[in-house]
Amino acid sequence: MGTFKVISLPKLNNLTPTIESTALKLMEEAGELAQAIGKFRGLNGEEVKMEEWEIIDRISTELLDVAQVAVSMMFVLEETYNIDVNEKIRKHIEKLKAKGYIKNGEPSS
Repeated sequence: MGTFKVISLPKLNNLTPTIESTALKLMEEAGELAQAIGKFRGLNGEEVKMEEWEIIDRISTELLDVAQVAVSMMFVLEETYNIDVNEKIRKHIEKLKAKGYIKNGEPSS
């Protein structure tokens, strides 16, 4: 059986996000992730002058930006539209189990 890891990200302060503004920010951050992967992996034809660890570090930084905005969007859904995030997560995990991605609540090895 695989291991179960939880990644928690905080609710950001001093912001008044909407579904629309958060969705646009999510697309922006996803674009930056794609750009980092393309550029730093040499997919755009440019010569890459970074070490592998630097490339992976930049990609992980962009990925966390995407994750943070996605988490922020869940807070917007919860606070503005009274969505039960815990229930949504439970249903999501059930969907993953049904598709065979996880067993007994843990990721497959």
